[in-house]
Amino acid sequence: MPSSSTAPAWHVLTGEYPPQPGGVSDYTRQVATALVRAGQEVYVWAPGDSGVHVEDGVTVHRVPGLFTPVGLTKLARGLDACAGPRRLLLQYVPHAFGMKAMNVPFCAWFAARRKDERWVFFHEVVYPWSPRAPLRHQVLAGTTRVMLRLVAGAADRVFVSIPTWAEHLPARVRRRAEWRPVPSTLPPEAAEGAVAAVRSALGPGPWLGHFGTYGALTVGPLEAVLVPLLRAGAERKALLLGRGSRAFGEALGARHPELAGRWVTRDSLAPEDVVAHLAACDVLVQPYPDGVSARRTTTMAGLALGRPLVTNTGHLTEPMWRGLGAVELVEGTAPEPLVAATERLLSDVAARTALGERAARVYRERFALERTLEALLRPGVEGTRS
Repeated sequence: MPSSSTAPAWHVLTGEYPPQPGGVSDYTRQVATALVRAGQEVYVWAPGDSGVHVEDGVTVHRVPGLFTPVGLTKLARGLDACAGPRRLLLQYVPHAFGMKAMNVPFCAWFAARRKDERWVFFHEVVYPWSPRAPLRHQVLAGTTRVMLRLVAGAADRVFVSIPTWAEHLPARVRRRAEWRPVPSTLPPEAAEGAVAAVRSALGPGPWLGHFGTYGALTVGPLEAVLVPLLRAGAERKALLLGRGSRAFGEALGARHPELAGRWVTRDSLAPEDVVAHLAACDVLVQPYPDGVSARRTTTMAGLALGRPLVTNTGHLTEPMWRGLGAVELVEGTAPEPLVAATERLLSDVAARTALGERAARVYRERFALERTLEALLRPGVEGTRS
C-alpha cells in the first residue's frame, strides 16, 4: 500500500454503471457522486464502449471487456497513468465479472495489485453449495469460494452488505469486516406536488404498493399476498412499480380475470417519478423469499419515504429487524401472516402513520447515504490480511 500524506484518489471498479441498469449500478453512482461532494477525487472503471467522460464530477472510464485478460491489461495501464496514491474500491458481485461468475484471473489480478490500496464491498459472495446439486453448480460454488479468498485476503478494508456474507470470509478477514447496509438508490424525498398529481391520477383506493424487479422467486409470494388482499375489498387497488411490473400484471390478469382493472403497472419510471408513486401508496407489501435484509434497496426506498411497509423474515434477515419497529414484520414466508398484517394496517390509519414515521426516522439514523459516506471516510478497522 502506498505511503503518502496525500489523500488517495478513489478508483471504483464495478461490473455495471449507469446507464446500465441494476442495483449495483445505481449504488455505485450514488457513492461515487457523494464522495465527490465530500471533496474526494473519484474515478469509475466499468465495462462498456471505450471512452472517458466526466459525470457529476466523477471521471468515468469505459473499457470493453474490462475484466477479461485484454481488458485488465488496459485497466492496469489506465490506473498506472493516474497519479498516486490510489485506492481501489471494488464492487464485488461474482457474476458481474463475466466468465460465468468464475473469473479467477480477475481476482488474481486484484490480489496482485499491491501498488494500490485495495478496498472491497461485497454485495454478494459465493454461489450456494449443495451435495445434491448438479456438478456444474458444485464447480461454480467451489470456484466462487476460491475467488472470495483471493479478493478478501488481499483487501486492506472489507465491507459486507449483510452480516451473513462475513461468515464466508476467511477467519482473519471476518474479524475486521464492516457491515455497511445499502441505502435507497432513489431520492429520499418526494415532491408534494408530484405525489398529489399521482394520487389524483390514480383515484381513490386504498392503494397497495409493491416495488421490485418481479424475479422468478418473488412473483409467486407476491401473487399469493396480493390476490386475497384485492379480493377482500372491491375498492382496493395495487400499484406495481419497477422493471417487470407490466409483464407480471399481464400474467396476473390472465390467471385472475375477475380482478382485471384492479392494478396499475409502471414498468420504467425516472427515479423522481418512482418515489412520487411510492409515496402515493397507503401500504407497501414487500415479500422476499430469503427475507428482508439491509441489502434490499426496494425496502430502503419505502423506509426513506416514511411509508408503512409489510415484509417478512428469512434466512438472510438480520436480527435487528425484529427490534427496530421500522416495518410490520412477520415471521417466515407463508402468505397468510403477510395478508393479516396488511389488513391490520389498512384498518388503522393511526398505526400506519406511526409506522411510517418510525420508518423514516430509522432510515435516517441507520441506513441513509450519509451513514455510508461516514463509514468510507473514517479510519478502518484494525486487522491483518489472511
